[in-house]
Amino acid sequence: MKAASLITKAAMISVLATSSAVVGLVSTPAFSATSTVTALSASEAKTLTFMREEEKLARDVYTNLYQLWRAEVFYNISLSEQKHMDTMKKKLDKYKLPDPVLPTVGAFSDPDLQALYNTLLASGSVTLIDGLKVGATIEEVDMIDIQHAIDGTTHTDLKTAYQNLLEGSKNHLRAFVSALGAQGVTYTPQYISQEFFEAIMDD
Repeated sequence: MKAASLITKAAMISVLATSSAVVGLVSTPAFSATSTVTALSASEAKTLTFMREEEKLARDVYTNLYQLWRAEVFYNISLSEQKHMDTMKKKLDKYKLPDPVLPTVGAFSDPDLQALYNTLLASGSVTLIDGLKVGATIEEVDMIDIQHAIDGTTHTDLKTAYQNLLEGSKNHLRAFVSALGAQGVTYTPQYISQEFFEAIMDD
């Protein structure tokens, strides 16, 4: 109270005015801190959209093959494919791109993926071994497409997301090859090189 009494009314008004000005400067930044997202090229957007639906193809095939053959490998990998789908959905949302995924299992916006799904499911429904071979084939093709996606983008976040998908597909391929081995079948790669295949198996 003694200190306050030494300050004149005019001085107090001056101090309050100065304080208000300072608060105003602090609460109102001179620039916007909102980060901007660099738009994807048409090619990058097309690839991301395709990758989202390609992951659905894998999930849907495995979901149906699990219902048919009750082999745990299909169930476990279908759950992983759902996570991959979710990752791609987050990227679509980030770049404000429409989601091509249809809610029905086995239904696709891309007619080529629809035809491929129909073919793969039919092939995998003949025997359990055929189903496991279809799984391995899907993972081989996925790895090729994912590598093209990695090579075709300049966005670090997409490269990282695609790289994670690639590692996941390697794990899935190992699982299917192991399951085939348990059935007495030695799997031979159909789309990736023998050298790459052996490197994945040895990893």
